[in-house]
Amino acid sequence: MTLDTELQTYLARLDAVLNPITGEPLGKLISGSALDSGRLALSFTQGYPGVANTKQQIIDALAGIISPDKVSVKGQHRIRSHQVQDKLQPLTSIKNIIAVGSGKGGVGKSTVSVNLALALQQAGANVGILDADIYGPSQPTMLGVSGKPRVTQQSRMLPHLAYGLQVMSIGFLVDDDSAMIWRGPMVSSALQQLLTETDWTTLDYLIIDLPPGTGDIQLTLMQKVPLAAALVVTTPQTVAVMDAAKAIQMFNKLSVPVLGVVENMSTHICSACGHQDTLFGDGGGGRLATRANVPLLGQIPLESSIREACDAGCPSMVAAPESATAKGYAEIALRVAGNLSLRPITKHVAGLSVNLQ
Repeated sequence: MTLDTELQTYLARLDAVLNPITGEPLGKLISGSALDSGRLALSFTQGYPGVANTKQQIIDALAGIISPDKVSVKGQHRIRSHQVQDKLQPLTSIKNIIAVGSGKGGVGKSTVSVNLALALQQAGANVGILDADIYGPSQPTMLGVSGKPRVTQQSRMLPHLAYGLQVMSIGFLVDDDSAMIWRGPMVSSALQQLLTETDWTTLDYLIIDLPPGTGDIQLTLMQKVPLAAALVVTTPQTVAVMDAAKAIQMFNKLSVPVLGVVENMSTHICSACGHQDTLFGDGGGGRLATRANVPLLGQIPLESSIREACDAGCPSMVAAPESATAKGYAEIALRVAGNLSLRPITKHVAGLSVNLQ
């Protein structure tokens, strides 16, 4: 077998193995290859973070035909800005805004949002999170940050920093015990100000933790905030799934691509014995994803440690990064970013994010 034939054998193997993150052939990522003295050198570029994860996927895919110690893989991510709704323009300092919706409250949307943001940040992206739940802001508590933001000489607010995230919330601007008795137009205006008057620093992704529901506030935001994509959180319970379906319909009607469904509280894990029980039913998120023709991005269990970590201002991705729950969030984050990377890009550039590993 000639060197060229041997090299083509390795590349053909990668063409035959699907990337579990995007569903595309791993070989499609490869931008450079060489074979010298039995050692294979590969390089790749991907449009989402998590380069180390992709490296391992490539090595594993080749393990049956070449020893892993003879494979060298170098990779980089190059995150681009993706198309937003018609007639809207991306913000100059933010490449991609991703909305997290649920259709109803109480399904753990904010918990998923903060852990998603942290997982993207840990994977190598520049990430911010905007707490858009004016009536019940929870991100300050979940991230353990408080106090009014500093203001620049240009009268722009500086986001708080927490675990590498840039964070903004109405909770930083009002007293903890204050009830936000505002009508819809006031809420929409306040959220637009939080978004556009915050001095975000070159973000690859801004995660927006949306208010629950599909009413006037949500519709106004969807029409005025340039969104690259959205994802929907539900529990397996039939009532939650019904409302989550409405959220998907809302995004579809407003031309915001839905990257998938996250099923939260999929099973209850007993902290004493580890027994699992489907308290809220079984398979609701999967059935919703099938009906809506979108991926089921992942399933997160209901366990006390998730609640305890967020209440302590240290979410699961930080409190227990090696836990099964954190790994679940990490996989969801890569699927979100990977699916988004397949969407059409814009000419807008908010600073090019390149990460070499």
